[in-house]
Amino acid sequence: MLEGLLIATIVVAIAFDFTNGFHDTANAIATSISTRALSAGQAVVLSSLFNLLGALVTVLVLHSKVANTIAGTLSFKAGMVVIIAALLGAIAWNLITWYFGLPSSSTHALIGGLIGAGVASVGSLSAVKWTSFAKQLTSLVVSPLLGLAVAAVLVTLFVVAVHRLRPAPINRSFRILQVLAAAFVSFSHGGNDAQKTMAAITLGLIASGQIHKFAVPVWVVVVSATAIAFGTYAGGWRIIRTLGWRIYKMDPVGGLAAQLTGATVIQLASQVGLPVSTTHVITGSVIGSGAARSVSALKWGVGLNIVVAWIVTIPAAATVAWVMYAILHTAGLRG
Repeated sequence: MLEGLLIATIVVAIAFDFTNGFHDTANAIATSISTRALSAGQAVVLSSLFNLLGALVTVLVLHSKVANTIAGTLSFKAGMVVIIAALLGAIAWNLITWYFGLPSSSTHALIGGLIGAGVASVGSLSAVKWTSFAKQLTSLVVSPLLGLAVAAVLVTLFVVAVHRLRPAPINRSFRILQVLAAAFVSFSHGGNDAQKTMAAITLGLIASGQIHKFAVPVWVVVVSATAIAFGTYAGGWRIIRTLGWRIYKMDPVGGLAAQLTGATVIQLASQVGLPVSTTHVITGSVIGSGAARSVSALKWGVGLNIVVAWIVTIPAAATVAWVMYAILHTAGLRG
């Protein structure tokens, strides 16, 4: 039974990683596609490759601080049924928001799933390590606001620097820079987001007794990096349309500002172990870049829908995970 549960945990974690990849493809490439810096096919291939590299390099060469932070969400040693229920809650919310084209947070969804399944298991709110959750929530709230502010400043500096020059050559130059920026965003995304799946699988290995302390095995790093890369290659075209066109129609200058800002914020968060939402950061950067150019051109109704989805994500994923745990527990699964 335990071996079967461990296999199920790994499979469900990989499924979450895949949905994370195709849900968050838009983070890296939507602005590049909308400004015609890259074709859709080129953008997806580039993003997949650098998501893979980002996950491998960050964890194997640098650290797994984000995975450690995610692993500390609950105050008790989570069993595999808790982990499976948490992942199913996160997957369900990823698919719902993908269907409606809303760039919500896979990170929020996983944290919500862990909270819902953990509370269902223990039967009280003491299941959650609230100091860790407060740290995670603060980073998730502050990071998109930081992206918005920095992108607004950066695009303003770009415009001031090039406003006397001819638009055509400037746009060509900025499109080339956007390709590099898209690679940077993808690398940063892989380094931060794949660690959430690594945390889930490693917790499952601890629960099954395969390992005795939290240390991400190399094979888990490789599997998680590969799954998020394949998910990215699958592409989340509904969300790409939202980020690339429906919020604000980007030009190369604005697109570059949004991409550079988003990638930098995500990379800094990874270095200090904060599991930020790459979706939130990039969306905030897109809004900041657009607002600095023309507040009236932004489609605030779309932005409002995205904010509502952000607010609802944690409780919605927690509710689904709570229900999934109840179903699995009632079915007699233990572990």
